[in-house]
Amino acid sequence: VSTQSTWGHIQFTMASAKLLPETYSKLSDIKKAKHIPAPYKLRRYYLPKEIASHATANDCWVSFFDDVYDLSTLIQKNIGGEVQPMIKAAGSDITHWFDYKTGDPRTFVNPVTNVKEYYTPNGRYLHLSPVGPDTAWDNSFKTPWWKRKKLRIGSLTKKVRKVRIINMLSKDDDIIEVCSEETLNEILDRYLELNKHAASYTWKRLGRPLDMAKTLEENDIPDETQEFLFLNIEEDEYIPAIHLYYNDDLTISQSLY
Repeated sequence: VSTQSTWGHIQFTMASAKLLPETYSKLSDIKKAKHIPAPYKLRRYYLPKEIASHATANDCWVSFFDDVYDLSTLIQKNIGGEVQPMIKAAGSDITHWFDYKTGDPRTFVNPVTNVKEYYTPNGRYLHLSPVGPDTAWDNSFKTPWWKRKKLRIGSLTKKVRKVRIINMLSKDDDIIEVCSEETLNEILDRYLELNKHAASYTWKRLGRPLDMAKTLEENDIPDETQEFLFLNIEEDEYIPAIHLYYNDDLTISQSLY
């Protein structure tokens, strides 16, 4: 949905606030698996704290190479010692487990045995071959889990940003964390937890209507962290504010003129 708006003497088209379609914000495809948490909302980008909140054997998320993976069903299907290292790492980033160039598990030469081994800080994990012959090792899988794209649920944000959202109707004043890559409509989707009618408002910054299809940066709300650090100012000293105007209020105010 787009609307024609006038800012100063310039007329432009901007995307209005709206609820995200299912392709952007849908429930995960966990159906009848046992001991698995309830379906969650899938997103394009996730915050580190969201990954950290999924830190159990029954609810296991990890990130590596800026991608987020849900290993919950994989672990439940392979209960045993080989998934314990993955459970121990649940809720964290495990990029250091893998080679940056190939994406395969990292290796090193054992200084004692002079044999190449896999780097396994938590112990040997699922689908990783043992150092020596082992008849108990099941190698019947076709693709190791770290290469299974169907386990990927989104990307890890490269930058967490805070935004202050002020509801001009209710006077609620909230600060939420968002992903720098998210559009305003995706931020709206996060804000729904605090205001389920968020799409019924026009979002503005310093009196200027925002384009909901664009990111904060694209709406001229830059990340000024580096400037704050240079000036020895705490990042949280200044958080950009977005004001929400209820659309009915706008209609009433416009009809008065």
